[in-house]
This record gives sequence, structure tokens and C-alpha cells, in this order.
Amino acid sequence: MNLADLPIVGTVYESGADDRIFDGLLLVGPLVVVVIAALGRSLLTELLAVAYLVVFLGYVLYRGGDQLFSN
Repeated sequence: MNLADLPIVGTVYESGADDRIFDGLLLVGPLVVVVIAALGRSLLTELLAVAYLVVFLGYVLYRGGDQLFSN
């Protein structure tokens, strides 16, 4: 059994952008929201949210720039 065999994860992988890192970031996003909701607002959860956004936006910009310069 691999990760794509799981019901929700498999659906995201099949409908995703064929990019495992991007798909992984999309799957981790709701978990970040759940962690923040469970722990409440604190310095730790704010740092977690900022770190997630920086990684997500950095990766999207990196991949966007990669596709922009490949044309």
C-alpha cells in the first residue's frame, strides 16, 4: 500500500498538478489549519502558519518561474 491508495490522498494525487511536492503542500494545508484551531493562537502557531505560507508561495513562485523561463 502506498500513499496514493488512501481515499482522500489518492483523489488529490489523481486530480493534482502531477507534482508531488505541490500535492503534498495542498494536503498539509488543512492539517495546519486544524493544528492552529486545536492549539489556539500563539507564537508557535503563528510561526507555523507563516512558515507554511512562505514554503507554499516560494514553491509556487519557483515552479511558476521555472515554467516561465522554459518557454
